[in-house]
Amino acid sequence: MELAHSLLLNEEAYSQLGEVQKAEFIFEWLRYLEKLLLATSRSDVREKQKTLVEQLLSLLNSSPGPPTRKLLAKNLAILYSIGDTFSVYETIDKCNDLIRSKDDSPSYLPTKLAAVVCLGSLYKKLGRILGNTFTDTVGNILKAMKSAESQGRYEIMLSLQNILNGLGAAATPCYRDVYKAARSCLTDRSMAVRCAAAKCLLELQNEAIFMWSTDLDSVATLCFKSFEGSNYDVRISVSKLLGTILAKALIFKDPGTAASRQNIRRVSLEEVLELLGTGFLRGSSGFLRASGDMLKGTSSVSRDVRVGVTQAYVVFVSTLGGAWLEKNFAAFLSHILSLVSQSHLKGTQTQIDAVCCRRCVSFILRATIGGLLGEKAQIAAVKDICQAIWKLKKIVDAIMSDGNLEARLGSTDVAASQHMLVCALQELGNLIHNLGTTAAPLLQDSSTGLLDSVISVILHPSMSVRLAAAWCLHCIAVALPSYLTPLLDRCLERLTVLKSSPEAITGFSFAVAALLGAVKHCPLGIPHGKGKIIMTLAEDLLCSATQNSRLSAQRTQAGWLLIAALMTLGPAVVSHHLARVLLLWKCVFPASPKDLETEKSRGDSFTWQVTLEGRAGALCAIKTFVSYCGDLLTEEVIQRLLLPLPCAVDLLTQLSSILKTCGSPLKTPSVVYRQRLYELLILLPPETYEGNLCAVLKELAADLTTPDIQVAASTFLLPPLCHQDDLLILSPLLQETDHRFIEEQLLLGNGVACGSLEYDPYSIYEKDVEGDSVPKPLPPTLSVISSAAKLFGVLCAHVEEAQRILTLEQLLDSIKHSKGVRQQVVQLHVVSSVSSFLKYVAGSKGSLGPEEVRRLALTLVMGGLESTNPLLRCAAAEAWARLAQVVDDGAFTAGLAQISFDKLKSARDVVTRTGHSLALGSLHRYLGGISSSQHLNSCIGILYALSQDNTSPDVQTWALHSLSLIIDSAGPLYYVHVEPTLSLIIMLLLNVPPTHAEVHQSLGRCLNALITTLGPELQGNSTSISTLRTSCLLGCAVMQDNPNCLVQAQAISCLQQLHMFAPRHVNLSSLVSCLCVNLCSPYLLLRRSVLACLRQLVQREAAEVSEHAVMLTKDSREELTPDFSTVICVDTMQEEEGDKGDDASVLTTRNDEKSHPFTNPRWATRVFAAECVCRIINQCENVNIAHFDIALAQEMKKRDSRSKWHSISDLIIFMQAFGSLICDEHCARYLQVGAALRPAFTSETPPDVTAKACQVCSAWITSGVVSDLNDLRRVHQLLVSSLTKIQVGKEAVSHLYNESASTMEILAVLKAWAEVYIIAVQRHKNHKQTFKTITYLEESVRNGSYSSNGLLDLVYTDLSTLSRLWLAALQDFALLTLPSEFASQLPAEGGAFYTAETSENAKWHYYNSWALILHATALWLTSTGFVVADPDEGASDLSRPVTPTSMCQGSSSGATVKSPEDVYTDRFYLILGISVEFLCSLRSDATMESITACLHALQALLDVPWPRSKIGSDQDLGIELLNVLHRVILTRESPSIQLASLEVVRQIICAAQEHVKEKRRSAEVDDGAAEKETLPEFGEGKDTGGLVPGKSLVFATLELCVCILVRQLPELNPKLTGSPGVKATKPHVLSEDGSRLVSAALVILSELPAVCSPEGSISILPTILYLTIGVLRETAVKLPGGQLPSTVAASLQALKGILSSPMARAEKSQTAWTDLLRSALTTVLDCWDPVDGTHQELDEVSLLTAVTVFILSTSPEVTTIPCLQKRCIEKFKATLEIKDPMVQIKTYQLLHSVFQYPNPAVSYPYIYSLASSIVEKLQEIDKTKPENTTELQIFQEGIKVLEALVTVAEEQHRSQLVACLLPILISFLLDENALGSATSIMRNLHDFALQNLMQIGPQYSSVFKSLMASSPALKARLEAAIKGNQESVKVKIPTSKHAKNPGKNSSIQLKTNFL
Repeated sequence: MELAHSLLLNEEAYSQLGEVQKAEFIFEWLRYLEKLLLATSRSDVREKQKTLVEQLLSLLNSSPGPPTRKLLAKNLAILYSIGDTFSVYETIDKCNDLIRSKDDSPSYLPTKLAAVVCLGSLYKKLGRILGNTFTDTVGNILKAMKSAESQGRYEIMLSLQNILNGLGAAATPCYRDVYKAARSCLTDRSMAVRCAAAKCLLELQNEAIFMWSTDLDSVATLCFKSFEGSNYDVRISVSKLLGTILAKALIFKDPGTAASRQNIRRVSLEEVLELLGTGFLRGSSGFLRASGDMLKGTSSVSRDVRVGVTQAYVVFVSTLGGAWLEKNFAAFLSHILSLVSQSHLKGTQTQIDAVCCRRCVSFILRATIGGLLGEKAQIAAVKDICQAIWKLKKIVDAIMSDGNLEARLGSTDVAASQHMLVCALQELGNLIHNLGTTAAPLLQDSSTGLLDSVISVILHPSMSVRLAAAWCLHCIAVALPSYLTPLLDRCLERLTVLKSSPEAITGFSFAVAALLGAVKHCPLGIPHGKGKIIMTLAEDLLCSATQNSRLSAQRTQAGWLLIAALMTLGPAVVSHHLARVLLLWKCVFPASPKDLETEKSRGDSFTWQVTLEGRAGALCAIKTFVSYCGDLLTEEVIQRLLLPLPCAVDLLTQLSSILKTCGSPLKTPSVVYRQRLYELLILLPPETYEGNLCAVLKELAADLTTPDIQVAASTFLLPPLCHQDDLLILSPLLQETDHRFIEEQLLLGNGVACGSLEYDPYSIYEKDVEGDSVPKPLPPTLSVISSAAKLFGVLCAHVEEAQRILTLEQLLDSIKHSKGVRQQVVQLHVVSSVSSFLKYVAGSKGSLGPEEVRRLALTLVMGGLESTNPLLRCAAAEAWARLAQVVDDGAFTAGLAQISFDKLKSARDVVTRTGHSLALGSLHRYLGGISSSQHLNSCIGILYALSQDNTSPDVQTWALHSLSLIIDSAGPLYYVHVEPTLSLIIMLLLNVPPTHAEVHQSLGRCLNALITTLGPELQGNSTSISTLRTSCLLGCAVMQDNPNCLVQAQAISCLQQLHMFAPRHVNLSSLVSCLCVNLCSPYLLLRRSVLACLRQLVQREAAEVSEHAVMLTKDSREELTPDFSTVICVDTMQEEEGDKGDDASVLTTRNDEKSHPFTNPRWATRVFAAECVCRIINQCENVNIAHFDIALAQEMKKRDSRSKWHSISDLIIFMQAFGSLICDEHCARYLQVGAALRPAFTSETPPDVTAKACQVCSAWITSGVVSDLNDLRRVHQLLVSSLTKIQVGKEAVSHLYNESASTMEILAVLKAWAEVYIIAVQRHKNHKQTFKTITYLEESVRNGSYSSNGLLDLVYTDLSTLSRLWLAALQDFALLTLPSEFASQLPAEGGAFYTAETSENAKWHYYNSWALILHATALWLTSTGFVVADPDEGASDLSRPVTPTSMCQGSSSGATVKSPEDVYTDRFYLILGISVEFLCSLRSDATMESITACLHALQALLDVPWPRSKIGSDQDLGIELLNVLHRVILTRESPSIQLASLEVVRQIICAAQEHVKEKRRSAEVDDGAAEKETLPEFGEGKDTGGLVPGKSLVFATLELCVCILVRQLPELNPKLTGSPGVKATKPHVLSEDGSRLVSAALVILSELPAVCSPEGSISILPTILYLTIGVLRETAVKLPGGQLPSTVAASLQALKGILSSPMARAEKSQTAWTDLLRSALTTVLDCWDPVDGTHQELDEVSLLTAVTVFILSTSPEVTTIPCLQKRCIEKFKATLEIKDPMVQIKTYQLLHSVFQYPNPAVSYPYIYSLASSIVEKLQEIDKTKPENTTELQIFQEGIKVLEALVTVAEEQHRSQLVACLLPILISFLLDENALGSATSIMRNLHDFALQNLMQIGPQYSSVFKSLMASSPALKARLEAAIKGNQESVKVKIPTSKHAKNPGKNSSIQLKTNFL
């Protein structure tokens, strides 16, 4: 394909290719040429133009396919627009000649079509340059159209559209001719031609004034005709044409010329609307015919015309725009509502028609008001709709007040208003639902009277209106939850008062049910007591139903409706009323079959009507109970539920005979009863009603085979039984579109009603199926079939096999014995129920039964496979595969496949071929690549042949779809077929006409499956792979150019797959630009594909996508739509990390002169914007601090011009575009936070808002952003007000929401305070540590700046109140977390902050808050030190009046007051209990925040002595706590949590140490006079030294520390290393977190001996030493600069702690300790020696320091035994020889410490062995002279060692040592001359030597003098140096001091660390 990339066609390469490759080659060349021409210079193009034109024109004769001819035409046009236009006329003539050709053969057709397309493209690009040639061209094309077939007509229409587009007004002479031709095409039998004609006319109307003036009526009529029998695409295109023309007619401005003014007829809005109304109500027929039809009572308006006109209304208003609609809204609303008025009898003559018309009207209102108007205009629209409702209400009231009952009921006006009211109410509900909380002012506005108007129509005589009003209330409650309870109260009150009005009973019961359905959308719920009121009212209605026959039916329905709706409130509410409900259920059904017989003999028609109504209602209530209250379904409840079930089934079997007796009034109630029973049985497990299975199955069979409906309404029944992917090959109507709401009615056929609320009032409280839209239940006759088919599947699988066979035979017979349409209906029902049966058996892994069942199922399904209904074929193919799956027998599956093979080979009809080809695909989908490759080859062969059947696009579509399923399921088996399949796909893509979009969609699915099969191999570079990849990309390019949006969606999906597997080969810039354009497509599925692809792209290449998008916005002349920018922006920001955090420039690069797209964003947009900000902040939070620092972000931007850095404040300013956040300069922001939060603390604010505001307050106060105490006070004051608000007690709690809402608010307030208090305490603690000086604090307070105490002082004033509330909350939490078996012990009235009834809901709020409250309480208790109780602690109550379970408060009965000790003990155990309970069983959803807070609470608790004494004295408690912490460490990997746990462990050990010390001390005091030996042993291990696992604190601690150490250093585990001894491995540095953990564990280990008795300490010492030295060995890495790793430092510190333990010197343990310590020292010394001949790279300094620690910290007998001492001295000697200067410095420092050791037995051997070599080394320095500070430091440290020797030496040897030292020092002195030219190093050395001489001289004067006397040279040098030094002494001495400092410091540091 690379050979195709040239300006001229490579004819040599082209000629060597096969047919398919030639087509590919040409297409690839044309694609490349298009890009190349635009990039090539004009002169280069002209040079090659002649050849290029010839090559392009020669292609016309090579039968180019549709995509090729389109590209060919485009390239010709580009070529002429860039190059010379001399030869263009010849080209046009040539094209015209080709069109005139008399050759009508199919092979010549592509050439003609290519010529037509070329002409269109040339005129479009070159326009008026082509002069007057267009008249001939247009004439020629129109002449050709007369004999053209559909593909020709399609291309001609599109070509004419292009010609008109290019020529504009110049084409006037041809307008009429084109118009005439397009008129005929607009009603063409080919749908694609209609679409093309609509596009052509749309282009024509831009200039042809007559279309929207004189011919306006005929254009409208033509469009109405075009809608007849149309498909979705035609309706979209023609409605766009009609809407645009009508809008143009309305807003046309006079051009000013006299001639045009004469022809133009001005049109008013009324006329335009009248015109559209005619189409809506009368269809495409003329007025007279329509009137005649009306008189006859026949309908002539087909649904597709009405739906088309509906879309045209929307286009008409959208074209005119939102501002126009706002101005003309009243007239528009009045007209739209009048469409469903009964005065236009035509539209609403039947119930079915009425429902469909209402849908259309609702759609128009929703799309215009909801889509075009801003919030202000929507609020105005709400007021207009309310006015309309009041007007209609007045008309009804006037009629209803008429005394004549007949006149009232018969009035057409009541009927006339009902549908108008339904539409108005539904739109009102939708509007308020979308306005959300912004609608609040509307409801408060008394002039609008919104609520009154809705509630007033609840009494309307029509049930549809009452339901619509109820639904409207539901929407209001969801939008404004604060209105839910008041509305509920109002409706319940009216229902109670108006019990004698039938309308009121049904209307208000609907309203209550709708409001109860809204509760699940309102998180704050309703007060618990409402359930009781509703239950009582429902019982009352049911009991009084029999008292008044006029109201019986209404009261019965209302009673059960209320109970059913009550069930949706869930187990928490229903559990309190369950007993009463179960009793009602039991009573509504007869107790025995005998009672049923009695009923049957006595009941008349009316009684049965009421009875069936009641029982259907009861069944519905049970169904709702089972759906919503699963938790209450215990064994006992199920048994009681099932009691009435046999009677319910008995009644079902008797229904037909009752129906015969009582006649048609019972028809609907009996169908509803059946449906309710079936729905309930579907939910219950079949085992529960085993005895009734056969009886129900017989009824089901009867229902399915003798249906009431005469139309095969397959579209409601079959889609759930088909595979979702298979539905794509059927009507696009089955797919989701923006017009689904109205298009749905076309699926059902003219005789079937769409869904509507009045068909099932019980659906008013169900969960919304599609967001905010009204529930749309189907009529009972349809839904009963749906339920029957579903239940049949379940029951047929559970009955005996004989019964199963019998039933299936019965179904088969019923199909055979019915005829015509009825047969289709029966077959549909039977196949769907058998499919349901097979699906159920496959899903439950059941068995089908004997051979006979298979045969019957096969026969039934086969019938479906060959049905004329495509949807039924689809379901049958699915069932066919399910049958094979269930039988699970290779031979049977092969048999099924063979049947399909045979049928496909012999059959020629479309039905058989499509059905069986899909059957093959389905078989593969469910059974993988079925068995042999031979079988696969046969399948593919047949499907290849079918997919090339040009005569039937349907066969091609189904075959290709089936092929895609096989490719998907065959996996690697398909590799051998990839190349031929890809060639086939490309060939078809290049040749199938674009009019057959469904074939292209199937091709797209095949290509997608192939790309998936190839997978990552597509990245390969081999020739074969690169050819395959090029073909895939070429296929995508063809589909991207297809005019059908669903094909484009497939192309995007394929490119997405390619990008996943071979991202380098997908051109990202062209893909992103294609996505951006399609994001605004009118097709929902295309928009979804775009979003799915964008999401994948930004996850992998966020920066690149962002850049391309920004470039696009800059390049694009017209502004891109907001939704594009938002998606790119949000997706990019969400996915990018690091320096690509939040590229807001996508929205800031707009042209400022244009109007801003976000002028008045709606509420939903603002909420979305705020959510975006939150997500972006979350993304940036963990990436880089610069995002939160304005100065830093700006600095980084300056540094790198391409940088994407923005601070979060930039982002907030960017969000102002959405109007969501206000942001001013920094100084104002502090004020704004307070001002923004203040409204959230008013009394009307809902609790969830206040709770969130508290969270913001605490975050703001604790963030540390605010430095001024006054700013803090403002926000703090809000928290104080909330604290006051929550103290009023349960009585004053708001009655608008559920009681748990106030619990949430209280806990949120307490949590916020807890957070503030925790931070205040922490800051205070940090502050005390950092600054000890009081003056600083005083100053900062005086300056008014922020101080840590300030925050604590703010909290302190409320601390006494807070502490009590915190304790009460913790006790509540403790009670609520008790296991269920302790439920009886819980307080009956609830806790301090929750009521008993709402405890379940409240529990979650406690779970969210307890941890921080626990931490704060622990800190508060710590601050009191557990010493002094509050003065009012024991006696006073909380400031809340009702806190029954509050901790340690005196109760009203005057119980005894607890002592402070008891109070504190209770509190201590409360905190400890909650912590242990939480930590010992951590749930998977436990947050890090909770665990950390819990551990910090324990730390705070153990910070003070009293709790430590409690833990110390109770060993079991300590062990329990350690075990819990061990579990936390094992189950949580977070280092911070593990560190916090270790800190608690350390505190527990400290507590144990204190306890042991205290016991020892008190024992010594008590037995002061006694002998010491008789003292009992304290500490673990007692006298024996034994530690019992599970009973020993020390053992538990060791386990935990070993766990930490072995996790970080697995080498410490002998089992892992495979040897019990110390095995040397290469040391390594741990991570920072790992080092911290290891260090913490070592600190704990070093503390353990103090907890043991002497014997106990001997038991644990080997382990502790092993671990400590092990850490040293494993981590002793050499670091630069002689630093020690932190773990080494920690192990040395721990070692020092262990070695200096009193146990080492205790009488009972000294001997054992000495032995063990010697072994430990040997181990350390062994670390030096190479193991297995390999030298380990351990840090000598670390090991030498460890040896020094041993020498200095243990008793002399450990280290003075000769063998050890000798080895230690050798190590020092060896280390002194190491050349590394840092090692030498450290060695000298360590020796300095050893030499100074007070015990000569220890220090002298080292002095004897090492002193002489040190002196030699120092003398060598004189020769080498130090060159840098390190060498200088070595010398200084050496001198210090010698000086130390002088001090410790015995008197007789001291003079000799001084005599050695002085010459060395003098040798470094410089004379006056040398000093001036010396380096700084030598000068520092000189100063150091001189200063030391000045100190030593006076100290040892005699030696000094004698040395000076004996050595004149030394004396002279000293004098010269002193003389030279005199002059610069002031400067030099400080320098020398400075030079000494480094050595001193490090020595001191080392000492303090370990020695």
